[in-house]
Amino acid sequence: MNVAVLLLLGLGLLEAEGRCFFNRTQEHCVCYNLSQESLGSIIQCLPASVVEFRGGELERYAAFPISGLDSSTIEMLDSLVIRKIIFGDLLVPEILLAQVLRFFSYTRVQELVFESCIFKGRGNWAEMTGQNLPILSLHFHNVTSAPLTGREQDLSSLSSWLEMLQELAVTGSHVTSLPCGIGRVFRALRSLDVAQNSLGDESLMPAFCEGAFPQLQVLSLQRNNLTSYHSVCKSVQLLRELQHLDLSQNKLMADPSSSCQWPMALRIFNLSNTGLDEVLTPLPPSLEVLDMSCNHLHAVDISLTSLKKLFLSQNMLQAAPSIKNYAMLDTLHLDNNLITELPWDEVKLLGHLWHVDATGNPYNCSCSGAGGLQELAGMGHLGQGWPQGYTCHSPPRYQGRLVKDVPVSVLQCNSAAVIAPVCIALALLGMGGAIYLVRSRPGLVRPCRRV
Repeated sequence: MNVAVLLLLGLGLLEAEGRCFFNRTQEHCVCYNLSQESLGSIIQCLPASVVEFRGGELERYAAFPISGLDSSTIEMLDSLVIRKIIFGDLLVPEILLAQVLRFFSYTRVQELVFESCIFKGRGNWAEMTGQNLPILSLHFHNVTSAPLTGREQDLSSLSSWLEMLQELAVTGSHVTSLPCGIGRVFRALRSLDVAQNSLGDESLMPAFCEGAFPQLQVLSLQRNNLTSYHSVCKSVQLLRELQHLDLSQNKLMADPSSSCQWPMALRIFNLSNTGLDEVLTPLPPSLEVLDMSCNHLHAVDISLTSLKKLFLSQNMLQAAPSIKNYAMLDTLHLDNNLITELPWDEVKLLGHLWHVDATGNPYNCSCSGAGGLQELAGMGHLGQGWPQGYTCHSPPRYQGRLVKDVPVSVLQCNSAAVIAPVCIALALLGMGGAIYLVRSRPGLVRPCRRV
């Protein structure tokens, strides 16, 4: 049991007094500022599936020796149910990290997370050569370490493990570049998240060089320093398996006469909050999900036959885009734009969608404006936003009222549609009466006499 406790303590050999708290319902255990005196409280974390270690400084344990384990200890480590370990607010000597990682080869831990940690010095990774680890997901957020440039040899020692890694996230950590050689190590990686860093247009091309991340399907470049739509397109062309790309929260600009072709596998594209005044082209031809919310778009006129979900929230649209160009569309978000009404011909088409969100627009509650929305609501397509999210902006007599409360009966909204049939009916009735009188009283009609 002592070795199992040592594993859980791992990077949690901390300075300040602390203890562990176990939530049995969530199978989640958190240890704060453990010391050797309070080490006993960590035993309650043994049934947990997620264990967190928070706070402390590990420098005094940098030379902590780790030797081979006997069969009974290995069996004990394998029996632990821990699947995820989180280390937060720690100063971590890299040489200690290299030693502690060896323990994980005897466990079933699948996810390892470092949050707000500082990695100090350089570790001796040679002993990890050929070592396999069960960890498939590795996350770093707000961490500080030596630059990645020149670390290819360290990663080479870890290649047996890293070649099997499926998810990698390095977020909020001031990353400015990803050397080509690093990407070539991650041969099985499916998801890469490098959001909230300092990657620029010039750093992407070497990061995604030939042979780098060959199986990558999901890539998040959210909130970096990207500006050129064309450069991003050129940089990811070699990621042939890429299906999901997130470029949100970058300030992208169109490039004149851009002819770049996006990866054919790309299905999900996030361009939200990228400062767009117009739709950038070209778009990936096989898109199924396109998010261009939180921009400055005044109109959207694109044709994507495979598109299923289109998000245009928080733009400056004055009219809904015609969905005639989206034969497969099932979801459309138009909330918080400048749309005053949905024309009846568009309402008929929108009625074929599963979900429409058009809340927060300044609706003109004329008969046509209110009637179209009420029609969609009646078909059950406006979801949870109806009716509270739909209010009238004009005309003045309806301002502030819910759209659902606006009367849209035929008599009120289209008097001509009522008056015309009534007039025709009266005319026919009059003609019928006249004919009856003529037939019932022949004397009423006398032939003209010739003089």
